[in-house]
Amino acid sequence: MPRRVRVGFLFGGKSGEHEVSLASARSAMAALDQTKYEVVPIGIDKQGRWLAGEGALKQLHAARAQSPGEDGNLAADGDATAVAVARSQIAGRGLPLSDVDVVFPILHGPLGEDGTVQGLLELADIPYVGAGVAASAVGMDKELLKRVFSAHQLPIVKYIAVKRRLWEQDPQRSADSVEAALPYPVFVKPANMGSSVGISKARDRAELHEAIKLAADYDRKIIVEQAINAREVECSVLGNDEPIASVVGEIRPHREFYDYVAKYTDGEADLIIPADLPAAQSDEIRQLALRAYRAVDCAGMARVDFFLERGTGRVIVNELNTIPGFTRFSMYTKLWEASGLTYAEVIDRLIVLALERYADKKRSGL
Repeated sequence: MPRRVRVGFLFGGKSGEHEVSLASARSAMAALDQTKYEVVPIGIDKQGRWLAGEGALKQLHAARAQSPGEDGNLAADGDATAVAVARSQIAGRGLPLSDVDVVFPILHGPLGEDGTVQGLLELADIPYVGAGVAASAVGMDKELLKRVFSAHQLPIVKYIAVKRRLWEQDPQRSADSVEAALPYPVFVKPANMGSSVGISKARDRAELHEAIKLAADYDRKIIVEQAINAREVECSVLGNDEPIASVVGEIRPHREFYDYVAKYTDGEADLIIPADLPAAQSDEIRQLALRAYRAVDCAGMARVDFFLERGTGRVIVNELNTIPGFTRFSMYTKLWEASGLTYAEVIDRLIVLALERYADKKRSGL
């Protein structure tokens, strides 16, 4: 009987999306086909310490005790599949990576989704699920992402970038620049953050000051975008050089916009799958999702988010998330379920894609 593939699930991290990552990893590890794969839990705590095997599982269980109701059944004391001894030496530190065949990073936000961990895995010569270094970095930085989308003639909302240092030096001048470029209302967000952390809406200069102050707590670069009256729709993409797009889904938040509370509090938003759209418009969104995916040279997976402007029907590309929320109840996986792929099948496909991309890279002698 052939040896099962050892999959290192990398979760946690230092970003503000630590708890979201734990929920995604807990769900994915529980769904993995145990006849084909071994689960190797690898956690990163909020201080940046790496934990393997039993220590990583305890981190997950501590989080589950604080938020009961998440799915997943993992032995509290670890099991024979957990690799608890770190043997590889990277950057002078022992990291639990050498005993895995492929790594599945489920690290949302900075220091995980932004190309840093992907670069580490490249140096360690270990296959990994998802986008490479460049696509991860561009996908995380909303300003760079908008530049790439513009270069590929993808429709985006009007925006302006504000640097934290310049804002702190002369907030009035920065506010003048924003108001010269965009009418109110506007949305203000950190350039490098996810899960709607640090995002707020500003309707006048006083609210703009407060919104930029909040966003500046999370990043040195702040994005100010024109607010539009729009529906929010999303599409999942899966693949390497020949990606495919899922059906389109719609988010209907019960709050003013789809903020962190709406995303992660049960009952605060409705997920409409498939979205109630004409077939031609759904096809347009799916094609734009594939164009956005290829524009950043993405691999493995991504969720592409759109605005559908009310009144005009204009489709606008908002963001591309290279490591979207990944519980079985998350939009990314639910869209694939509606498209004919189960949660477990999506995980299996992603692992296969990671190994295929690694083999392709080795052809270049790297």
